[in-house]
Amino acid sequence: MAVAEKGLEKDAAAEPAQGGERRPTVIADDVHIVYRVYGGARGRGSATAALSRILRRKPGGNVREVHAVKGVTFTAYRGEAIGLIGSNGSGKSTLLRAIAGLLPVERGRVYTDGQPSLLGVNAALMNDLTGERNVILGGLAMGMTKTQIEERYQDIVDFSGINEKGDFISLPMRTYSSGMAARLRFSIAAAKDHDVLMIDEALATGDKRFQKRSEARIRELRKEAGTVFLVSHNNKSIRDTCNRVLWLEHGELRMDGPTDEVLKEYEEFTRK
Repeated sequence: MAVAEKGLEKDAAAEPAQGGERRPTVIADDVHIVYRVYGGARGRGSATAALSRILRRKPGGNVREVHAVKGVTFTAYRGEAIGLIGSNGSGKSTLLRAIAGLLPVERGRVYTDGQPSLLGVNAALMNDLTGERNVILGGLAMGMTKTQIEERYQDIVDFSGINEKGDFISLPMRTYSSGMAARLRFSIAAAKDHDVLMIDEALATGDKRFQKRSEARIRELRKEAGTVFLVSHNNKSIRDTCNRVLWLEHGELRMDGPTDEVLKEYEEFTRK
């Protein structure tokens, strides 16, 4: 089994080098990702049989393989914002998890410049802690210093907008709505400059004002030499934010190109 590899030579330059050379941040080379689902025998006694196999450390009889990503190849460059689109179950989130190093690849390779950061709507914050404590812990988890967190703390809270209707930042996360929690997650992640930031559906959770702030922040990250991947079913967010789109369908890369061209083909496909 091939393991995702990391560590392209770092370069802080945001603009292309002399001669028009662009600096790659992510290279996916014929990437295949396979899930294996293990199940016991059907019928009477299946639970007992499964327990027996566990105790004897023997594998189950039924193994189902799901080929989630099939031979995907692309190169992402500094300064790009890349949208990932496709039907549900097409492999978009799975591909991002592999780029982040959270999933092994079955075949092929993933090379990245620096450590990619994956932000999903379900990214874990601690529900029993206040929003304030989660901002601190989230910043530390991303590698920010305490001084950096203190300097950016108020900007994070203001960006999230969760205090617009009360002092929610001092309340436990379990009291937040799903939208408030998602906005705070994005705000924490967006406070740091990333080499590669991957956002999974986070922009779909906020109101229009928050979406506009988020899209503006993504454009700032691009200018600061980062690369942004955005998974979304909101074509308007993709069109307003991304200059390039990867279209995955049934695990295969169906199209890779400028945003307007790919979205036009995708929208015709979904109308059929």
